[in-house]
Amino acid sequence: MEDHIEFKRIRPRIFVETPLTADEINQRIRQELRSQNRLCDGQSTKGFATICPPEEEQHFWSPQLTITLEETDEGSEIRGLYGPKPSVWTMFVFFYATIGFSIMTLSMIGLSYWSLGKSAGFIWLLPILVIVFFTLYAVAYFGQKLGQKQMTNLHRFLERCLDKEIDAV
Repeated sequence: MEDHIEFKRIRPRIFVETPLTADEINQRIRQELRSQNRLCDGQSTKGFATICPPEEEQHFWSPQLTITLEETDEGSEIRGLYGPKPSVWTMFVFFYATIGFSIMTLSMIGLSYWSLGKSAGFIWLLPILVIVFFTLYAVAYFGQKLGQKQMTNLHRFLERCLDKEIDAV
């Protein structure tokens, strides 16, 4: 097994079909969370689990793995989403929305002024907002890189629980 998995998206996902039932998977996750040499902390309830790095290793960019379990005729389907803590994700969505709304508003007002022949000097803010937008994207990308080792540990944790290698999409 590799020491490092390359996650190609900002919020990678997993999908696994397994012959295990959802209760068996929950029990394996709980058992692994209680083990002495565990890689992660978290909680598991019926049909849902949240796995995160140990509390002493967590930082602002620490990821978490959210898993949903669904019973099928052949066993279970596991759907997982790797991502930042909800508070970090909400902050980035807020900033993206604020910047996007500002770009849209400045564009409409600036182009209206320009079409009326009035001074639209404030339209120079648009390139700055676009740069801020892409800077925010770069910060999120590098933040994900800071949490890469922890994401790999989360992935290995789930593989250990399922006794199966999993591909992240």
